[in-house]
Amino acid sequence: MKIRHYLVILGALLLTGCSQPAAKAEIRSGGGGTIVAINHTKWAINHFSVDGQSGIDIIGPYQGGGGGCCYGVPAKWRPGMTVKVDWETGVGYSMDFPGYADEQKFLSWAKKIKAQNKQHSAVVPVPDYTGQKTCGITVHFMPCDEVKVTTSCVSPGRPGYPINEPLQMPEPKVCPK
Repeated sequence: MKIRHYLVILGALLLTGCSQPAAKAEIRSGGGGTIVAINHTKWAINHFSVDGQSGIDIIGPYQGGGGGCCYGVPAKWRPGMTVKVDWETGVGYSMDFPGYADEQKFLSWAKKIKAQNKQHSAVVPVPDYTGQKTCGITVHFMPCDEVKVTTSCVSPGRPGYPINEPLQMPEPKVCPK
């Protein structure tokens, strides 16, 4: 019974955190929701944030995830509105994992994997959501380190969802600059 009591309290605290105003309450007074992401690339997203608010999950290649609580958008969209997305990419899988038995081999492998991590940052335009209900923010990580965002309440893949690129997008040989 005690464990159940603690779980109820923990759940209430988590939900209460989502109902609290964001640090910039005067800016984020519109619809609230979570921060989620869809990764259209072969790289893993080791971590990401939107305007400094964590997206929580690691997202594998060609997957979705996130779940950071809570993200609110301004009540009214303004021309030129943007968000800053920071993220780290890394290897999505490793076929040459040596195991843990030989510490030197493992440390050498871990160093090689970590050396492939890259830090990214982009200021991304927020599409006009005038007259629409907003539900947090969904970040789409695209090839060539491009990012798109939406505040749509429509689920990805459903009619009316504004970003319709395929999940498994090939990386071009040369990325536009």
